[in-house]
Amino acid sequence: MNETERLTVGAGLTLLLFLTPAFLLHTSPRFPGSLAGSILGIAAAILMLLLLVYPLAKYSTSLKPLITKMVSVRSLLTFHVYAGVLGALLGILHTGHKYQSPLGIGLVVTMLIVVVTGFIGRYYLPQVSAELREQQSRLATLRSAYDQTAVALAGRQAASEEAPPRTPALPGVPILQLVDGIADLEYAIGSRDAVKAVFMRWIVVHVVSAVVMYVLLALHVAGQIYYGLRWLS
Repeated sequence: MNETERLTVGAGLTLLLFLTPAFLLHTSPRFPGSLAGSILGIAAAILMLLLLVYPLAKYSTSLKPLITKMVSVRSLLTFHVYAGVLGALLGILHTGHKYQSPLGIGLVVTMLIVVVTGFIGRYYLPQVSAELREQQSRLATLRSAYDQTAVALAGRQAASEEAPPRTPALPGVPILQLVDGIADLEYAIGSRDAVKAVFMRWIVVHVVSAVVMYVLLALHVAGQIYYGLRWLS
């Protein structure tokens, strides 16, 4: 995962989420059936269909060797991410913010769910996992320092009747501050683990919503073919 890719896709997703409710400010009922609207819709549908190349290359035992000879799975994943966001943006523009048909509304909603869950699986979960590993490493270091300090203080207390001195566990860090740091890290790790457990189901939601999206997309395209495009009439 590359930082430029993450920022670019994040910006596209943000734009998508802002464009979706723009029907409150603007709507163009005739735009979806116009020449420009139809071109946007066709382009969005093509990109959505091309998204299937990545799962086929990754999971299909018969097609994987053929596809990976031409392009790597990693490159396909990058294309999958960009095409998903761009296809969704074109799809939203194609609607002209005319959200009147239950089929169209369902298609937009499932499309957004697919894009958001894809972003979570591609960028958010790896970032959370990396932060968890870093926090767990810091926690192990603090616990080790605390154990060493506790052993040292216990030895001093056993050797002398005097109160044990407030020896720092780490340079400039009193033992009480060390305990507070351990408690804070344990709480943060527990919270992140809970969030991660919830979002780990992203793949189920992603796949189910993608299946529903393709069914709705097929119905939408079939309806357009049946009724004809307005700009041809």
